[in-house]
Amino acid sequence: MNRSAEPRPAPGRMVRVGGLPLHVLSEGRGPVVVLSGGLGMAWFDWDAVAALLVPHRTVVRFDRPGLGLSAPAGGPPDLAGEADRIAGLLDALDHREPATVVGHSLAGFHAEAFARLHPNRCAGLVLVDGSVEEDPRPRLPRAVRTAWAGALARALSAAGMPRALGPATRRLIGRATTVGSHPPHPWEAAGYRTSRVVRACVLENATYPYQAADLAALRADRPLPAVPVAVLAAHDGGGGARDQRWLARQRALAELLGGRCTVAAPAGHLMMADAPETIARAVLDLAADPAAPER
Repeated sequence: MNRSAEPRPAPGRMVRVGGLPLHVLSEGRGPVVVLSGGLGMAWFDWDAVAALLVPHRTVVRFDRPGLGLSAPAGGPPDLAGEADRIAGLLDALDHREPATVVGHSLAGFHAEAFARLHPNRCAGLVLVDGSVEEDPRPRLPRAVRTAWAGALARALSAAGMPRALGPATRRLIGRATTVGSHPPHPWEAAGYRTSRVVRACVLENATYPYQAADLAALRADRPLPAVPVAVLAAHDGGGGARDQRWLARQRALAELLGGRCTVAAPAGHLMMADAPETIARAVLDLAADPAAPER
């Protein structure tokens, strides 16, 4: 074994949240900012953003169950559970003051749900190319879809696919969702070759439509607190109808939440890698925002 190729020990520590050990990295001082990545993402995807924020904020990064270095959960994720996990993480770190939550892609659902379910704990929201579903209607019962997903994860693991193709698949996804050239992170190979991470990714994908539907129901039942909201939309420079439609949907999301929409260009969906300055500036600018509009 070539030990020189192994990554250094991971930063951070394991913190028990809701009985489950989660890998957490907390740095800096000042107002708290929680960074949560999209489907299948890990703590290191935020490295560039965290480096810009740490001089000004307490920056908390964590891996959801099964991802990165966190222990796997016993069951599939759900929206309320992920919102409660953020609150539980803040409690475990003894952060009692309201926190700004930054959610990328799928985690945009979690960030918004956190604000609606824990309004007194939220100081602001930054949605980074957040997922948008205007009229989510899952076609299969949740139990059926998650059972199929679990069976698929077991089959992939039994066939040795995580070790054989996991890191390469992660690199391909990274290249497809960025416009710049970014070297692979040393922890990609260590994390994405495990059955634990593959199972977590498959289950997050399987539960996506139900999380979208749960958020739609939550919007009708729980008002968003009067906090500043920033919606950041990635644009890779393309002028096609699909690109323009995505930007329009992001602007509509900002309008729905009473926030501001900023387009980051050129940037791919993995905006943390392509435009970390845009994300950091959005976080820092929230504190300077005037009072949020009436909701």
